[in-house]
Amino acid sequence: MNGTITRRCSCRDPQTGKNYGKSCPKFANKRHGTWVVVQELLPRQDGSRRRFRRYGLETATKATEELNKARALLALPDGDDPVGQMAISDLLEACAKNKEPLPDYDETRRRFATGQSLNSKTTVGEWLDLWLAGRKRLRVTGLKRYECDVRVHLKPHLGDIRLDKLRVHHLNKMFDAINETNIEIVEQNAQRRAALDLLKTIPWKGAENRARRKAVQESIDAMPPFRRVTGASTQQHIKATLRAALNVAIAQQVMSNFNPAEHVELEPGVKPKALVWTDERVAHWEATGEKPSPVMVWTPEQTGRFLDFIAEDRLYCMWHLIAFRGLRRGEACGLRWMDLDFTGESLAVATQLVQDGWEIIEGAPKTDSGIRLIALDGESVEYLRDHKRQQDKERREWGTAWKLTGRIFTQEDGSWLHPGKVSDLFERLVTAAGLPPIRLHDLRHGAATLMLAAGIDIKVVSDTLGHSDTRITRDIYQAVLDDLARAAAEAVVKLVPRARRRSKGASDERTA
Repeated sequence: MNGTITRRCSCRDPQTGKNYGKSCPKFANKRHGTWVVVQELLPRQDGSRRRFRRYGLETATKATEELNKARALLALPDGDDPVGQMAISDLLEACAKNKEPLPDYDETRRRFATGQSLNSKTTVGEWLDLWLAGRKRLRVTGLKRYECDVRVHLKPHLGDIRLDKLRVHHLNKMFDAINETNIEIVEQNAQRRAALDLLKTIPWKGAENRARRKAVQESIDAMPPFRRVTGASTQQHIKATLRAALNVAIAQQVMSNFNPAEHVELEPGVKPKALVWTDERVAHWEATGEKPSPVMVWTPEQTGRFLDFIAEDRLYCMWHLIAFRGLRRGEACGLRWMDLDFTGESLAVATQLVQDGWEIIEGAPKTDSGIRLIALDGESVEYLRDHKRQQDKERREWGTAWKLTGRIFTQEDGSWLHPGKVSDLFERLVTAAGLPPIRLHDLRHGAATLMLAAGIDIKVVSDTLGHSDTRITRDIYQAVLDDLARAAAEAVVKLVPRARRRSKGASDERTA
């Protein structure tokens, strides 16, 4: 396996068209022609012979250097390491086939010694595809979130970079580009919103008005649609997705032990705190149309008004369970009669219905702690009995067309409820009830607020909601807990009997 270098000539006999070979009249000139490197490699696994060949080298010196590089790489494995010898032979064969330069000796030796892949040409995009292919055991929602991060952000910005060349500055450049796009989205959304508001002010009557409306509408159609910005929390998730993918690459020794995603500094993704719809906040919303926080919670009185308003709604029992037991939307849609224990007054949350695009998929709850047993109050049990009687009636009316899904809450023909349509229905009911707006998920937050206000231990609240840790519960409802702490402080003071209490005005006078 020593290898050879030879000089060859591409000149042809003008009469026969055949290659002269060594009989070329100019072959005596050592500068004529080009040099070829041939190095024998380990036979393939099927026993077939193979060689490393490099054509077109200009001088014998360059050919000798190329041959020495190939020999040095072949010498990396020990003589009793057939697996290593096969890996190096595969590497040299691939370089020859793809007409690529031989890899750096020191880098290849490092990779070989640490058991890493010898193919340093793998790009970030190629690795992300491989990594996603190995994540199939994840929950559908988690996998879709990873796929979205990869498809929308990571591959467009980083996909063409070689995995072993990925550095922190590449990631900083990606997040800078995302933030620049955010600025464009905000400006474009504002332009579209202003144009839509202008359109509303133009009357329908009159040729001039109609022409103006047409011009404004055409400008709106030419604008980009409303888009959401990639916020701080989403950027943190993008970073976490890349960090997880690179950690697997490091564990499989595909790249070095340096993970650039560990060293990117981003603005912290702060989750909005749940705020209660106090009278002052309701007044502000009525005057400006602005919600004080993306996460708003009704007061007990507002929740009662909502439940009274929808008392005759076909899905009243579902709204009631979400409002008092804090079920997630997909969990409520996925509840099964087989998981309900009327005697024990308990309900097991064991499955959920989630959206994949607009398609409905059945899956496990959001987290392992989401699989839980919920205690039911007597009123909820009675509502569930009423609901079962109503569903039995609907089944008789539909006859053979009834779809036997075993779900507690279904469409009138027994088929699955669509989570997206359930959210839309809830928003319509809230608007019709004349209450300040909340999302359906906020009704779950309201259940937590009710439990905390009732003095239930935060561990019980956390378990009921399906949180994996009480810290999650405390973090989400910190504003509510602060309000409760102030109320508790006032209650403690009122417990102590006093013959006389100093008024604030008198205290101020003495201070002055």
